[in-house]
Amino acid sequence: MLRSFNIDKLHAKLISKPTLFKALSYIDKQIIQTPFLLIDTEKMKEKISLIGENIRNSKVFYALKANPDVAIADFVSKQNIGFEIASEGELKILSSLGIKPAKIISSNPVKSIKFLEMAADYGVKCFSYDSTDEVEKIAKYAPRSNVYVRLSVPNEGSEWPLSKKFGVELDDAVRLLSYAKQKALNPIGVTFHVGSQCQNPYNWNIAIDKAKILWDMAEREGMKLSLLNIGGGYPINYTKGTISIDIIESNINKLILEKFPEDIEIYIEPGRSIVGDAGILVSTVIGKAKRYDEDWLYIDVGIFNGLMESLGGIRYSYIVENNKSKNKRWTMAGPSCDSFDVIDRNITLPEPDIGCLILILSSGAYTVSYASEFNGFSIPKNILI
Repeated sequence: MLRSFNIDKLHAKLISKPTLFKALSYIDKQIIQTPFLLIDTEKMKEKISLIGENIRNSKVFYALKANPDVAIADFVSKQNIGFEIASEGELKILSSLGIKPAKIISSNPVKSIKFLEMAADYGVKCFSYDSTDEVEKIAKYAPRSNVYVRLSVPNEGSEWPLSKKFGVELDDAVRLLSYAKQKALNPIGVTFHVGSQCQNPYNWNIAIDKAKILWDMAEREGMKLSLLNIGGGYPINYTKGTISIDIIESNINKLILEKFPEDIEIYIEPGRSIVGDAGILVSTVIGKAKRYDEDWLYIDVGIFNGLMESLGGIRYSYIVENNKSKNKRWTMAGPSCDSFDVIDRNITLPEPDIGCLILILSSGAYTVSYASEFNGFSIPKNILI
């Protein structure tokens, strides 16, 4: 018997019809053992083709942390883009696929010694930093590398801010560029990150303005930079529409053309925007309860085994299987014994039967990569469709 799902107009606006059709077709043909994550390869390919299209002299590096599945990395590698990594584990994935070192950069400003040694041995030559200690570490374990300093920039309007942990202000940044040169490294440029799932386009304006000031300061100190790494941050649709990639990039490109030399090289590090809305997490309703006038809905994937970003403010959209009952307001929780395992509150869904499927849209990024097997619950398997 074919499964049917309650799909409304909002769902059609949030996720592409081909991606949803492929997911539903897969579900109809399989014996379902949830949870698992379906990844639409055509959607990934489409997003990769869009990113960087409107920015001159740009190169794209997939942020492997968004979803480090080997099959996904292999597919991405065939699209003629590079990778951004931060650890020996991520480097092992790429080396197992034979990815050339020229296709790999590392923009984590604080790296382990073991990773630097492995990366240098593999031939990776491009690293970010934001401290004197990191300069000394790179100079010792990955000598003569190309390095780019990370600026601190505003993250307001981003659903997953990244501005507190990394980045320095202008005076420190120019000092660090000079120090890298003293240590026989090659300071080639500057990087920043406007925050993940950034829905404030002005963050890029402020960041690029600040990068230009640093660029000029470095030139006055006798250093000619060549690289601007604009990081990631492009948003995807979760519960509402977002600003499009072409609008974001047209603005970025205009700013760069106005402020920087014609031969500047631009790096982009998308993660969420490549794999996020290509993914649909398939889960099963395992329980319902009434507690203190709240209706609770329990599914077999939760905070610990796939939906960790719910804690940081990411909210998902859901499609319920085959149910014509009236909508109710729910608190949705995962399967573990921990009371911390609450995915969402005050969401409106038709009441499903226990055993029904629930599809979690735009869940391809930062789900399985954050997941653990806490309490013995399985990590969703990636399935490319």
